[in-house]
Order: sequence, then structure tokens, then C-alpha cells
Amino acid sequence: MSVHSTRAARALAHLAELDPALGVLALWCQHRDGTETRTDGDMITYGAGFDTLGLPEQVGTVAHHVLHVALRHSQRQAALCERLGAGFDPALYALASDAIVNQTLILAGHPIPRPGVTLREVLAEAGLPARSEIDALAEWDADRLAMALARDGARGRKVSDWARARGFAPDLGPSKQGGTQGDGEWRNHMLRAMEAGRKAGSGIGRLGLLLADMEPERMPWEVILRRALALALVERPRPNWRRPAGRWIARASAAEGPDTPAFEPGRQRMDQRARIVIGVDTSSSIEAEDFRLFAAEAQGIAKRSGAEVHLLAFDEAVFDHQTLSAEGWARLDPSTWRRGGGTDYADLFAKAARLAPSVAVILTDLDAPLPPRPAFPVIWAVPGPVEAPPYGRVIRMDDA
Repeated sequence: MSVHSTRAARALAHLAELDPALGVLALWCQHRDGTETRTDGDMITYGAGFDTLGLPEQVGTVAHHVLHVALRHSQRQAALCERLGAGFDPALYALASDAIVNQTLILAGHPIPRPGVTLREVLAEAGLPARSEIDALAEWDADRLAMALARDGARGRKVSDWARARGFAPDLGPSKQGGTQGDGEWRNHMLRAMEAGRKAGSGIGRLGLLLADMEPERMPWEVILRRALALALVERPRPNWRRPAGRWIARASAAEGPDTPAFEPGRQRMDQRARIVIGVDTSSSIEAEDFRLFAAEAQGIAKRSGAEVHLLAFDEAVFDHQTLSAEGWARLDPSTWRRGGGTDYADLFAKAARLAPSVAVILTDLDAPLPPRPAFPVIWAVPGPVEAPPYGRVIRMDDA
């Protein structure tokens, strides 16, 4: 433990007695006196207001920040900010992580810092279902909850306004330094600490390993999409029957008598640019934030690959077809598209087939019958869980 905090020393000692798991985790945190009480990376600072709290609330505040550090919330917040860029709201991430930490502490029998928010309250305010506090902690991690709040702008604003009215203020900063412990080491610390708590039968150790926030990070959907598109766009030489293969020429020249080897065609590289068709379902189930994230990633892929990109906006039929050059992406304005109609893939696939794409990427909820399997590969980018389609690869955008 790196403790340079006279304010927190008593609370840390009391926490170790009450909760062996959190006591173990606190050993790996850095504790400092500072101007405000907050978490930044592996460091917890304690402001002057910490001295005015009673001992139980001091213990709860220390436990709150120890869990922020152990669950790598600062580092994960910084990683999500890098992924989403200007669309990222750090206050929503701080709210999501606080809700998960506070709900965990309440179930473990600890007080929480005031004013506090819980996961059950945030989910109820956001209109997201949860059968119980245990079920909520087993289902939601901070990244996924923050994305769910941010994806629906009205939902995110509603929850943010509610939290501010409760007096919520973010106490989590993005990590500006990696710290001495990496994600893998912290996961090992967490597993050892939970085992110590389980054996003691008190504190967060009683919860076992049900916390979804303890799971290793899933691969972001953007990375999966990039890999899938890279595989689809890889240049595959094709046979050229007008040119013999070099090895056939060598074998034929070395052959004697009638034993001439069978002809082998040469290989010809593709003589045209790779072509991507992007289909965007404009029915009401596709949120504007989903499209913004999807379009930004598709634009980056097109620029890196040099592919020719055709965007087809559709509902029951394709109503907008744009070839997206660098200038085309800048002029793209989805707010002008018609919204709220039904979904039919027949016209989309017919127009895509005439373009003979290397791959088609379709942002949709898959809530309509599919046409027969096309001649080109298909990647379905979907906002949430769907029934597996008979063909194509599915990438869920709600995977953090």
C-alpha cells in the first residue's frame, strides 16, 4: 500500500477489519491527501471534506474508490473515450461506474458516499429492465451501461438530469498514467481478494464472482468489424487462362517426348478497386447514435482500404444511393432521411447485386424476412441481440 494520507489512514484500517477483500485491494492502491476526493487511475485522493464525515461514511467512501481502482474504471473510461471520440460523455461513464460500485457496496453491507446513485435506480430511470439488484450486477458492466445510456440521446439526458437533481457529481478521472499494475495484474488481485472475502464470509466476498464488471473486456465491435472487412477486401488473385503459370513453362521446357504437363493458368491480380456496399436501415429501431458510430467507423475503413463505398439508405425500398468520396462523407446528412417505415431487404439486395460488391455491410435490426443468400459476403451490424440469420456474420454494436 502506498499511503500518503493522514485523512484516510483510520478508515483504511477499519475497512480491512470489516471487509477482507476490500482490505486486500486497498493495499494495491495509492492513497494521497488532495484538494478533492476522487479516483484517477490507481490513485485515490482525499479532500478536506473527507475529515467532516463520520467513520462509517469514511469507510464507505474509501471502499467506493478502492472498487473504482480495482475495476479499472479510469483506464476503461479513457479507452472508451479514445474509441468514441467527440461523442463520448465522461459524466455518463462516471455515473454508470458509480451506480455499479454503489450497488455492490450496498449488497456487501457497506454505506455509500452521499449523494449516491445505485444501479437499480439508474436502470429504473433509464427504463432498462432488471429483476433484482443481483441480476443487474450480473448483467451490466460500466462500459455496456454507459453505451446504453449514450446510444439513446433522450434516455441519456433524462438520466443525467435525474442524477444532477440528486446532487451527483463525477468523482472519476480518466487515467493519465498507466500505474504500476496492469489490467491482468489487477484482475488477479481481484480474484485473490474475492477468495479471501469468501473464506471470511463478509464484505464483497459474499457476492462471489457474479459481478459482470469483473469480466475481461470484450473485443469492441469496431475491431471485429475492421477484421471482418479486412478479410473480405483482401486481394485474391484469379486464374488467367491467357497466360501460363511460370512453373508450367519450366516443367514444359524440361519435358521430353510426349510427356508434356497439363496446362496451368497463370494468376491475375484484381484490376479494379474493392467495393463496399453499406446498407442503412432507417426504420425507427436504429438510433441516430448507432448510425453516427457506425458511419465514423465505416469512413475510417474506407479511407484505409482505398475501397469504393456505396451507401444505400433503405426502409421498404432503397430511397438514397450515394457514392462516398472523401467529400461525400462530409456532405452526408442522415437527418434528411425518412424515418419510421417498415423494413424490406429485397430492393436493397437487388441494387447491391448490380454493384457486384466485395462485401455488403448492413446496419439493421434484422426484423424482416431475408431474401435468398446473395453471391457477395454479408456483414450484419445490429444494435442489440437478434436471432441468428441463415447467412452472414453478425456484429453486435452493444458489445462494449
